[in-house]
Amino acid sequence: MISVHPSAPRPSPILGTGRDPEEDRVREAAHALVSVSGPVIPAQVPKVLRHSVRGQVLDALRAALVDGELVPGEIYSGPALGERFGVSATPVREAMQQLALEGAVECLPNRGFRVLTRTARSLAELAEVRALLEVPVMLRLARSVPAATWEGLRPAAHATAEAAAAGDLPAYGEADRAFHRAVLSLADNGQLVQVAEELHRRAQWPLPGAPRVRRAALVADAAEHAALLEALIARDLPVVESLVREHFAGA
Repeated sequence: MISVHPSAPRPSPILGTGRDPEEDRVREAAHALVSVSGPVIPAQVPKVLRHSVRGQVLDALRAALVDGELVPGEIYSGPALGERFGVSATPVREAMQQLALEGAVECLPNRGFRVLTRTARSLAELAEVRALLEVPVMLRLARSVPAATWEGLRPAAHATAEAAAAGDLPAYGEADRAFHRAVLSLADNGQLVQVAEELHRRAQWPLPGAPRVRRAALVADAAEHAALLEALIARDLPVVESLVREHFAGA
């Protein structure tokens, strides 16, 4: 279910998380994507909160990409999505333009936005690039970061396990990126974190026609985070390298 929610970090994109009731009503209202040939949009939709509207819409569309609600090859109308979210087409177009920069969609003048189709090869290439980038950093950190610092990342690993157990794919995607971001931030290189984040986000977009990721697969993926922390604490470099490479390949 697609929803509009704040762009700040959050435990889960699912409805009813204990935040402002109006934001929950917004998320409840924005529950379906509409393509240019899709169903009629309800006339009455509560308005999206005006603060950070573009960020809320962008978060919702990113979650929809991960969850497979934005279908590869389909064309989506900015005005139609804007009406669905209860906002003008402008923040929707701005969000879609950001997704175009990220390689998720292409802009079609006077038509809307087409979700780009992925291939198995493109995912394999992303896994290879991520390994080339992150494995050396992980090994360097394993040699230098004290065990107490790695212990401090256990809550981040636990958050991925919770999202996986709930079977919430968008929430798991966020928690997964947050864990890797927390690890790489220890390298004190903002450019590294930014590039790795973009690659990671792209790696989470599903292949066209692929079955929805099963909860068991999410749970297994999350367990690798806990195993990686144990290897980092023990400074077991061969295990660290093996886990990271397998983690990327499995993703």
